[in-house]
Amino acid sequence: MKLKKFLSLILVFILSISMFSGCGSSEKGDIIKIGVFEPFTGENGGGGYQEALGIRYANQLYKTIDIDGTTYTIVLEEVDNKSDKTEAVNAANSLISKGVSAIIGSYGSGVSIAAGSYFAEANIPAIGCSCTNPQVTNGNDYYFRACFLDPFQGTVMANYAKNHGYNKVAVITQLGDDYSEGLGSYFVRACQNMGINVVRQEKFQPNEQDFRAILSNIKSEDPQFIFAPSSIASAPLILEQAREMGITCQIGGGDTWENGSIIDNAHGAAEGMVVTTFYDDKSKATMEGEKFVNGFKEYLIQNKQPDVIPAVSALGYDAYLAVYKAIEKAQSLDGEEIRNALAELQFEGVTGDISFDENGDAKKNSAYIKEVENGEFVFKEITTL
Repeated sequence: MKLKKFLSLILVFILSISMFSGCGSSEKGDIIKIGVFEPFTGENGGGGYQEALGIRYANQLYKTIDIDGTTYTIVLEEVDNKSDKTEAVNAANSLISKGVSAIIGSYGSGVSIAAGSYFAEANIPAIGCSCTNPQVTNGNDYYFRACFLDPFQGTVMANYAKNHGYNKVAVITQLGDDYSEGLGSYFVRACQNMGINVVRQEKFQPNEQDFRAILSNIKSEDPQFIFAPSSIASAPLILEQAREMGITCQIGGGDTWENGSIIDNAHGAAEGMVVTTFYDDKSKATMEGEKFVNGFKEYLIQNKQPDVIPAVSALGYDAYLAVYKAIEKAQSLDGEEIRNALAELQFEGVTGDISFDENGDAKKNSAYIKEVENGEFVFKEITTL
């Protein structure tokens, strides 16, 4: 019996070593696992895929890392959170069980918020690329982000409305969506502070296909501008149905609307729409940006994508770079040490200089405004607050 007990202890010890801290040895050598927590399906699947492309490309360029004289290969462990809060928890637990050392994602604030406490309890640092709702990092020492926040983005769009003489605006948001409701409320608050009259606020249910009733209510108020932060799936339907009903005012969205599929699926109705976003590929402001643009455009073509760089792809690249540099700085695969290195990090990314405040939010104070002209996103201005 003593021999059996001894052998059992040895087996438990071996299994524990094999799962330790996201690193290990295989026939390919020592590896580090980094989790990619993104929606590849569901209403935000398109945006999640764009972020993942930036992460994958960064992994090609920064594939190995040296820790205490050992060279590790970085392997991406991708999971699909399916744009759903319940599935997000399942995906988060899947990554934790795989023994990842850090996590990147997600596109969509709601799923990031849902998973955040699980990452923190596991002492695994996570960095979001474009999840802009303040709740993602609030009260979570293990969650960081590479993008600006919704209070800033909402104020930027309110400033846009004011600067273009729009004194009457309407807002459309999705019920239960943290990103949509949050950004819409920040826009409303900023408009009220600027003396802009918010004449109508309408909400729609998840997976809604027919927006004519709420658009009719909005049309009766004759607004000069409609702000409709929502998913990639709902955007073309809102745009097309609004134009069919004779609504001619300019329509705007948040960062999620900078997606070519919206232009394609709106069948001409996206013309003139305006968005706030994080990046413009014609602005090669940093050395990392110069390095990124040409190579990533080729990578997009290889993956059968248009050679126009989505802002969220650039943020995905920067988020990967942040994790890479934090591991390099920590010289460790311990989650707490990587988290502490992230908190002190300062580097030059594709989207500009990146460092984090006490909440884990990127210190950023500028946003890009783009408008659809002749079926393409065209840079208009940079707004700094």
